Amino acid sequence: MPKNDSRSDLDPAFSSDSVEIISSESVFKGFFTMVRLRLRHRLFRGGWSEEIERELFLRGEAVGVLLYDPSCDLVALTEQFRTGAIKRSAGPWCLEVVAGMVEEGESLEDVARREVLEEAGSSVRDLHFIHSYIPSPGGSSERIHLYCALVDLQGAEGIFGLAEENEDIRLRVFPRQNIVDAMRGNYAPGENPIDNATTLISMQWLELNREKFTHMTPPA
Repeated sequence: MPKNDSRSDLDPAFSSDSVEIISSESVFKGFFTMVRLRLRHRLFRGGWSEEIERELFLRGEAVGVLLYDPSCDLVALTEQFRTGAIKRSAGPWCLEVVAGMVEEGESLEDVARREVLEEAGSSVRDLHFIHSYIPSPGGSSERIHLYCALVDLQGAEGIFGLAEENEDIRLRVFPRQNIVDAMRGNYAPGENPIDNATTLISMQWLELNREKFTHMTPPA
């Protein structure tokens, strides 16, 4: 087993310089992009792997924002059609946090504020960082950065999204406890209404941290 000389015992044994990209070929470019890689990498047992071929879904970075109203203990989630959920038994309209892709030259906080305005009609001043993660490292390059924004959610429900981007987004407001109860509910696989990682991670973070927001008033 290779020795890990990094500062944390949670760090992996190898780094990016332990991978050799032999070739990269674009196999699809449309709404999304996919490339075919030929590569080899170092092995735990020593030496290098044989050349292997893998397809990689190029997705870039995205930002997700959980909207929380501490005064009324409310959470807002978007509801919209998702192509990847077409075979979902509950149907392809999913409840999620506000989210959007990072465009060139944008900071993560700028993306968060832009998306909250577009998908929820609200302006955001304070953003609380939650976590950053790779949702599908086996085949996608996407990294998602999660935030929590404190907002006034009374009367916030409505239909939002950019028509030129074919967005049809319904903002829904729930008592926080309703979402928590759904997450804990005894649903059959594929039937829980809260079944995507961005929402699950964000809500679990809120459960661990919401006490520090209890006496805070969201910006008007």
